[in-house]
Amino acid sequence: MKQVYVCFIAVLLYNTAAAQTFEQTQVITTAVPSLQVPVDTRAGGMGEAGIAISADVNSVFVNRAKTAFATNGGGIGVNYIPWLRDVAPGMYLASLAGYTTIGEGQAVSASVRYFNLGNFELRDNSGTLLQTSHPNDLLLDLGYARALSDKLSLGIALRYIRSSLATGKVGSVSYKPGKAIAADISMFYNGANAKGEGFTAGVVASNLGTKISYIDNVAAKEFLPANLGAGAAYTWIPAEQHRITAAVDINKLLVPAMQPGDSIADYHNTSVLSSYGKAFSNKMYRYSFGLEYTFNNQFSARTGYLLEQKNNGNRNGLTVGIGLQYKVCALNIAYFASTGNGVTRNPVSNSLRFGVIFNLGKGE
Repeated sequence: MKQVYVCFIAVLLYNTAAAQTFEQTQVITTAVPSLQVPVDTRAGGMGEAGIAISADVNSVFVNRAKTAFATNGGGIGVNYIPWLRDVAPGMYLASLAGYTTIGEGQAVSASVRYFNLGNFELRDNSGTLLQTSHPNDLLLDLGYARALSDKLSLGIALRYIRSSLATGKVGSVSYKPGKAIAADISMFYNGANAKGEGFTAGVVASNLGTKISYIDNVAAKEFLPANLGAGAAYTWIPAEQHRITAAVDINKLLVPAMQPGDSIADYHNTSVLSSYGKAFSNKMYRYSFGLEYTFNNQFSARTGYLLEQKNNGNRNGLTVGIGLQYKVCALNIAYFASTGNGVTRNPVSNSLRFGVIFNLGKGE
């Protein structure tokens, strides 16, 4: 039974690009898969390149420091992301976020994410049904951003995490929801002029927090998928009604790999702080390239490419997206194109994402 349950967890988390990853003899294990599911639908159409593009309410998921330079006085955003429908038809991520300015160059924000992983039957080696599991994650954020100058801002956020893979006793093991606390630290450089034309850049360290466990064994605590990202973008305005943005992001998973000769106990005993330094010995990088064309601040067409190593999720493929702006409301749709065929087909291929933004007021 235990082997069946472990396989269920491994397959589930691997396909969400957030858990067991193998590179020859190296193993990387993280928990809370929803922390690596991208939320910003606008960036989703640009190959997930969102760290340095212009600010909106979904910046709270990508680079919160940008909200200090937001041109609107506040906003509310809703995103719905059907996720891995080839694996579990009921899997989705829903999010709600909001921010408001509280003075010149300052903004406070909050968000909630709910990740429903669908329904899974847990069976023992003889096929007997032990439990129908309903895995889910709940993430609550509070954040603050402040401009340090007319070009540089910092952002911080605190996150409460509640993650449930199974409940009650399964065989001889009792499972419980895992709980953890994490933080994000972000920086944004705004070199664009008053019209929004120019160079922007950002750096984000996210999911820096405690370990999490789904059982009472304190030695079995898993790392959160801590991440270090950097991005740059440039916006051209060749004519009053035309705007073009090119962006690139690089993300590094800050979780160490299990080295040959290490025991599982040694790996779990690695402290969180030392794990960040050890993580640079692995090769878990993700590259994002994106383009956006906007006409008359009302219609946007986007495309991009997401590149991941085979052992780091393997979400390689072309993305496209559109955005429609009408008064205070904006609708964004993103599509991830198919890669591979048959058993090599990417499980997130041919997936749509939807987002709506309501801008609540003009800034100064």
